[in-house]
Amino acid sequence: MTTPTAHHVGLTVGDLDSAVTFYRDVLGLSVLDRFEVGGEAFSTAVGVENATGRFAHLDGGDARIELVEYDPEGDSRDDATLDQPGATHLGLSVDDVDAVVEGLPSHVETLSDPQTTESGTRIVFLRDPEGNLVELLDV
Repeated sequence: MTTPTAHHVGLTVGDLDSAVTFYRDVLGLSVLDRFEVGGEAFSTAVGVENATGRFAHLDGGDARIELVEYDPEGDSRDDATLDQPGATHLGLSVDDVDAVVEGLPSHVETLSDPQTTESGTRIVFLRDPEGNLVELLDV
C-alpha cells in the first residue's frame, strides 16, 4: 500500500461565494480552481441522493483547502466547540498571529485574544462566515 499524503482539507459551506470571499480577501489565500460536480457516482460517493456540489480549491501550501456547497443542503449544526468529539478546525500557519488579528475586519469573531501556549506557539481561533473554526498559529 502507498503511504497516504494530505491532498486537501474540506469544509462544507452554505454560501460558497461568501466563503471564498472570506478565505481569499480576509485570509489572503489564492483560489486555485472552481468547479461543479454532480451525477450518480458523486451522489453515491457522498451518500446524498441527487447531490451536486459547487467547489472552490484554495492554496493551503502543502494541501488544498476545499470549500464545497451542496445541493440539496443538509441541516445546519450548532456552533462547534473544540472539545466536542468529532470537532474539526482548519489550522493555518502565519508569520505573526498578532499582526494578522490586528488586520482582521471588525466582523470577524475570534474566540479570544492571541495566546502563547505552554509549547511556545502563538495561537488564536476564529470563525469563518459559516461558523467553521480556523486556527491561526505562528510556528
